[in-house]
Amino acid sequence: MRGERMLFSGVDLSASSGELILLRGSNGSGKTTLLRQLAGLSQPQAGQCKRHAAHHWVSHNHGLKAYETPRRHLAHWAGVWGESPDLDALIADIGLTRPADVPCQMLSAGQKRRSALGRLLLQDRPIWLLDEPFNALDQTGRDRLTEMIAVHRANGGCVIAALHGETPMAPDREVAL
Repeated sequence: MRGERMLFSGVDLSASSGELILLRGSNGSGKTTLLRQLAGLSQPQAGQCKRHAAHHWVSHNHGLKAYETPRRHLAHWAGVWGESPDLDALIADIGLTRPADVPCQMLSAGQKRRSALGRLLLQDRPIWLLDEPFNALDQTGRDRLTEMIAVHRANGGCVIAALHGETPMAPDREVAL
């Protein structure tokens, strides 16, 4: 529910190893709401969400602080999760070498998106919950994200993503909201 409006009902969703599930629907149909519930950030009005594995959540809001740099953002999350990755290699891998030390408020929308998506590579988690992950990415960024998703799936991970437009990969299932 959003206010007095029912966004969706009767959703029965389970994900398997290696699966890509796309959530489709118009603006305001409940895609982000469902992803937030799957991430444990909000609770459904009725029913339940059960999570049986660790997940990454990347929303369309990025989760970046205006004053922090991509390097500081990724270093912070690596520290929170007890990881010690080669940040220079990760930053190069996601295409942020040049702006790695520029405050996020100065970055383009695509650079902010790449910074947020970099969190996916900090720690191996079986489930990726992605809200409009291709938004603001140029073709190189789209190609790199497509590759990241393919590798994650090949390694047994699953991805549940909300999308509006076309995707460069074939989903296993689509859920209409």
